[in-house]
Amino acid sequence: MSFIADMVAEHFSRPRGLSQLKGLSAIDVGCGGGLITEPLARLGAKTVGIDVTDNNIEAAKTHAEISGLEIDYQIDSAENLASGGINFDLVISLEVVEHVPDHGTFLRALANLTRPGGLLIAATINRTPKALVLAKFAAEYVVGWLPRGTHDWRKFLKPSELARPLREAGLIVKKPEGISYDLLTDEWRRSTDLSMNYMIAASRPAA
Repeated sequence: MSFIADMVAEHFSRPRGLSQLKGLSAIDVGCGGGLITEPLARLGAKTVGIDVTDNNIEAAKTHAEISGLEIDYQIDSAENLASGGINFDLVISLEVVEHVPDHGTFLRALANLTRPGGLLIAATINRTPKALVLAKFAAEYVVGWLPRGTHDWRKFLKPSELARPLREAGLIVKKPEGISYDLLTDEWRRSTDLSMNYMIAASRPAA
């Protein structure tokens, strides 16, 4: 959320604050249970969350209702929404692209969901030996952070592979930023290290 807030402040010239996204439309693609969707709504965005898994959407709806948040949750895909010509000021998709069957088609759909003058933010895992050891084997088989088989290392994307379909779809891609885990503090931090998890922002020029 820190990265999202900074990118929004830079792109839309909006200072960080409790109503930073007021008046903007936002979509969280692959929203899961709403971990990112809810903060977007709390910051004032008219928010949509989509996921292809029924259970995720039901859980997200239940939690939003308990939290008193108005979020439009839908069982849908980025590709389907984009084919209908729908677009948003802010498109978010975090840790999703490494799970889709065709990352090129998915990323182009995300780009098409981004309206002129809008901003896209995506996060994924780099395809490096370090990521194979830590994000795949250690996370799934050693410390058990994720169920075994969650990731296929072959689907991890290098930053250039994530950026290429976005550029081809007309977006201007900004420099990626890494996310690193600090064992001493048990926290994830933004960093210049792109060898594991990283985030990227891209904008569509205003018409």
